[in-house]
Amino acid sequence: MEEPDLPQIYRNYLACLNRQDWSTLGQFVHDDVKYNDKQIGLSGYREMLEKDFHEIPDLHFNIQLLVSEPPVLASRLRFDCTPRRTFLGLSVDGKKVSFTENVFYEFREGKIQQVWSIIDMAAIEAQL
Repeated sequence: MEEPDLPQIYRNYLACLNRQDWSTLGQFVHDDVKYNDKQIGLSGYREMLEKDFHEIPDLHFNIQLLVSEPPVLASRLRFDCTPRRTFLGLSVDGKKVSFTENVFYEFREGKIQQVWSIIDMAAIEAQL
C-alpha cells in the first residue's frame, strides 16, 4: 500500500483554507481532530478557522518551511496580515503585522488528526 503524499495533501489543505472553502475542509481534517492536545472535532476546528478569517480578513497561509516524516508533517508558516481589533490578546487595531507559526501535524488515513501550533507572539508585540 502506497503512503499518501503528505506534502501535497498539506498544500491542498492550505489552498482550501486560503479560499475559505469550508465545505471541503473534511477532506483534509479528521472528524475527531485535536488542536494543541484539546479535542475540538472538525466542527470546532472549522469554527476556529472561520473566526480567524473574520478577525483577519486578509489572512493568508504561506509556507516558509515544510518537512515531512510520515505520519508527521512540520511547517513554518508566514503571515503578513491586518487583524481588525484584538489578536491573540494583543490590541492590534488594524495595524499590519508579520509573524510566523511553527506547527506540527499528525496525519491518520491521509487526514490531519492532531495539530500542535506555536505562534511567534514576540514578533507581533515588537511591531505594536
